[in-house]
Parts: sequence; structure tokens; C-alpha cells
Amino acid sequence: MSAQLNLHKEAQRTFVRLTPRLEAEFAAETNSIAWATFRRRLDAHFDDLFVLLFQLYGDRYDFLYHLERLLAESARSWLDRPQALKDLDAMRERDPQWYQSERMLGGVYYVDLFAGDLQGMRAKIPYFKELGLTYLHLMPLFKAPEGDNDGGYAVSDYREVDPRLGVMDDLRVLATELREHGISLVLDFVFNHTSDEHRWALAAQAGDEEYADYYFIFPDRTMPDAYDRTLREIFPDQHPGSFTYRADMQRWVWTTFNSFQWDLNYRNPAVFRDMAAEMLFLANVGAEVLRLDALAFTWKEMGTNCENLPKAHTLVRAFNAVLRIAAPSLLFKSEAIVHPDEVARYISVQECQLSYNPLLMALLWNSLATRETRLLRHSMGYRFAIPDECAWVNYIRCHDDIGWTFDDGDAGALGINGYDHRRFLNAFYTGRFPGSFARGLPFQENPRTGDARISGTQASLAGLEAALHSGNPAEIDLAVRRILLLNAIILSIGGVPLIYLGDEIGILNDYSYVEDAAKAGDSRWVHRPRIDWEQMARRLDQTSIEGRIYTALRRLIELRKATKAFAGNDMRVINLGNDHVFAYVRSGRQSERVLVLANFSEHTQPIAANEVRLYGLSYHFRDLITGQELKLGDDPIVLAPYQVLWLAD
Repeated sequence: MSAQLNLHKEAQRTFVRLTPRLEAEFAAETNSIAWATFRRRLDAHFDDLFVLLFQLYGDRYDFLYHLERLLAESARSWLDRPQALKDLDAMRERDPQWYQSERMLGGVYYVDLFAGDLQGMRAKIPYFKELGLTYLHLMPLFKAPEGDNDGGYAVSDYREVDPRLGVMDDLRVLATELREHGISLVLDFVFNHTSDEHRWALAAQAGDEEYADYYFIFPDRTMPDAYDRTLREIFPDQHPGSFTYRADMQRWVWTTFNSFQWDLNYRNPAVFRDMAAEMLFLANVGAEVLRLDALAFTWKEMGTNCENLPKAHTLVRAFNAVLRIAAPSLLFKSEAIVHPDEVARYISVQECQLSYNPLLMALLWNSLATRETRLLRHSMGYRFAIPDECAWVNYIRCHDDIGWTFDDGDAGALGINGYDHRRFLNAFYTGRFPGSFARGLPFQENPRTGDARISGTQASLAGLEAALHSGNPAEIDLAVRRILLLNAIILSIGGVPLIYLGDEIGILNDYSYVEDAAKAGDSRWVHRPRIDWEQMARRLDQTSIEGRIYTALRRLIELRKATKAFAGNDMRVINLGNDHVFAYVRSGRQSERVLVLANFSEHTQPIAANEVRLYGLSYHFRDLITGQELKLGDDPIVLAPYQVLWLAD
């Protein structure tokens, strides 16, 4: 405790010493309203920033120099921040939980595959409004190497848009227009690594020792071998090991994911400072949320697996503290597709206010395959709870593969062997299991162990591809029901629902990716097709498959936005005595309540009327989805195949 007190005392002393130097550097601005606002936020958050950075870099001789330059860059970024974004900062400070609203709805896709370029995305704003989006995540759109660039996650320049998509001013204009239409722009902050074509990496390749220290570069295998003893391979098929030999340098480089993605060395405070500058640049472009890519891997320590280390959390908190000073409306979204215990540790107001919910995604697909909700009910019963000020981002699938991230302890408590069950799920969702309706592809499959993840669009994994191929109307109907079931849950369970665009009309797997040499080895491209706008137009034809899915989904979205009980995170899982049914109660801030019942089976399922009364605290309900009144009697409630009820009392 005394050490912590001394650290805070040192923070105050440092603040007194640094602020006159900062004010001298910005003497022309210090009488402005903007500077007064900056000083107010700096006064409020400097102590936290100092403590966090001291924990990371306090043993560095140049710590105070980097701290001073970080403050100067933060000040310059704030002074240069467009007035509309300063106004947004002030508005969000007055309403800090704006993202908890029942009106929130997210969408995500690649710019080129959805609309060609950034100008094309501007032209699609009417469609985004029609769908009801308030949050639009554009997948990596920055300059990246030609050919394989990990879907844009190998960034060559954080301040330059991929020239095929436009220029940075196009992104600024798009961000402005989206904001004017009530849609928040979400971008990726790829901060664990850069591409080997980034200017820092190019300087390191040219022999610049200063920039070589931005990465982990070794003269021989001694240190890589020592680290490798405790590291796991992320992409063993594509990139065995975690290090790449560069013949042009005669050096080994740390490359966790791909040989062209160089891990950044956050032990160097210059890296933190320069990446903070890139972050603030994106904030001033108009991003309102940054998805923190691969945040679990950012801190390295010998003798560990270099994942989810304590200082990885400190690092994120330090970046967050910079934002509170210079761009306070911007939020972080955690992308930690790891064990559920580790996912939860990134979620806090001081770290990531938003977080993907990979466990919910995995368990929804698990329940569709097994027709049982026991593991979903057990895990969500205690793992869904997060701080009130934070929110899950709930999704059915994303650009990435589906990994079976459930906890083996949770599974074991129900008599399920985790290893065997993952093998079953992989067989089911690749269509290898007898009777499977799914048509996915394996990703990073290990034939020896049976380990794999799953690629595929929502519709193909839910059975629509197989049903259309067979031409069986009953199977088509069941597939559509499965799609709507999944969406009804992410729209009502609590947090921000996120649609991978195209799924709203039931797009199927696109196997043509194998014709592109840069994509052929990565099955995830099967669920990243180029949007066919002629097919998208069929959403307005309710006799088409696209129209059936879109019309029903749009109704669910409209109902969500009109139901205050769906705001926030207050969700309680309940057991109604039927393992095929997933049920939970949503409670709003003004005593609103909705009881959600979801049948994960293709057979009708009864629910005892008294169970519904106990949890609904009433005898009379109205199903928001159908509009039908429900009066409880002695007979059970019977759910149709894959039916979802939203029961309001």
C-alpha cells in the first residue's frame, strides 16, 4: 500500500514539473477554451496514466522523456480534433452509457466486398438506415501488402487507406455522414503487429537500430528457441512456430501470426508513444469505437505463453487513459477469442468498455447441433455478467472462424468430455456427422488430433445450403427458422447485437475463393463473399428466401428498438425444466420485463404453465413477436420447432 501511495505522490510531483513545460510548448493555445478542456481532463486522468506507464516503463532511463512527448502529442491531437468530434466528446460525457440502448444494432463487413470502395459505402447509407444500424464496423481498410495480407490485418500504414478503396479524406467524409445519420464508425486498431512493409519495419530491415528495437529481432535461434519452449503455434499449417528467418537481414523476427506480420516490442516506450499517436489519429478521423485486434498477445515475457499476461492489461489501460484525455468519446472493443475467464478480464470501463462474446456464439452453434441447451444455460448463467457500465457485442459469426471456446470445467460439470465434444462439433459443422444439416469447412484442421475451427456463413451452417440443394421445402423452412432463432437471441439477450452483413438475407458459402491464389489456403474466405446487390434486392420480395429472412429479421429489429427491457445487461438465465429450451428474463431500468423462450429443437417442446408464471410473475402475457395474447391455464405452453417467444407481462 505504501509503495502505491508513493507512486501516486510521485505522479503528482511529476505533474507539477511537466505542466509548465507543456504550457510553454503550447503557449499560443493556453488561453483558449480548448486548452481549458484539455487541462481539465489531464488533471483528472494524469495520475492514472502515470501509474500505468510507470508499471510498464518505470525502469527505463528515458521514461520521463517519453511521457512528456506523449502528453505533447495528446495535446496536439486534442487541439486538432474537429469541432464536431469535440461536441461528441461532450455529449458522450453527459451520456456515458449511450451504447447500452435498446436501439443499438451493429453491422460489419469489408468495404471492397460490400460496396467496392469508400464512396460506395457512402452510397449504402440509406440501406444501413433501412436495416436499422447504429454501429458500422468496417474491416481493415488501411494500406497493406499486395497478395496475402491476412485480410488486411497486416497494416503497412495506419494513416493511409488502401488505394483501391480511396483516400483518407474519403474515410473522414464517410465517418462524418455516418455520424450525422446516427451510425457510429468502428475501425480495427491492429496494435500487436505491423506488416513487414511498414516504414518502421523497412527502417529496421535497412539496419536502423532505433527502429529495430520496435520489434523483436534476433541474430540467431538462441532466444527464439528459448521463447518457443512455452509458446503455442497459432497457425501451424500456414506458419509453424512464432519466428521467421529473414535472409535479407540474416536475422530472426517474432511473427506470431504470419511471416509478414512483425510483432511490436511494447517493452520500448517509443512503440507505445507512436502507437498512441496512430490511435489518436484514427480518433480524429471519426472512429467512435476501436476493435483491439489480438490484444491478448501484446506483451511478451520469457517462460510464459505470452498470452493474456498482466502487462497486456496494463498496456490497454494505458491506451485507454490517453483516450480519456484527448478523445474521451472513443471506446475500446476487446477481441480476445480465448478462454472465457480471460475474455472477462479485459472488460471494464478502464480497459475495454465493449467486448465480443465468443462464448455465446460458440454455445449457440453447439445448441443447434445437439438440440440441447444445458451447456448454454450453465455457462451463460454465470459467465454473462459483466460490469453495468460495459456491454457485450453479441454475434452469430464474424469474419473469422468459429472456435469452440467453452470451458472444459463447465462441460465436465454436465458430464461432457470437452475434447470429444469438440471433435463432434467439428464433424457436425463440416457435414461429416451423419444427419448433419450444416455445410461448413474446417479451418486449421489437424487430422492427427481432430482439432479444427469452422468456416461458413450463418445460412450454410444453419442448414439453408443443404436444404436448397435438396429442394425440400420442409428443410428450407427449418433452416430459416434456425437463422431467425439465432438472431432473436442476440437481439434480446443484452448488449450490442452485431450482424455480419449479408447474413440478413441468408447468403451462402462462396467456394470461388479457391480460384484466388492469395486466398485459396484460407477457408475463412468461404464466408466473406462479395455482396451481390441483385440478390440483395430480393430482400424486398417476401416470396423469396432472401425476403423471408430479411422481412422477419427487420421485424425483430424493430421490436428490439421499441422494447426498453432489452437495454443494458440485466439478464437472468432460468431453467424451465426442458433441456431443449433456452430461457432468460430481461429487465429494464424502469421495471420492464421480458421473458424469452427459445426452442433449439426441430420438434415441438412443452413448457409447464406454472414455470412461466413463476418467472414472469403473471398469468397474462403478450408475445411481442407474434402480437398474440397468452393466458396461462393448466395446459403447458407448446413451442413450435425453433420458435422464440418474447413474452411481456
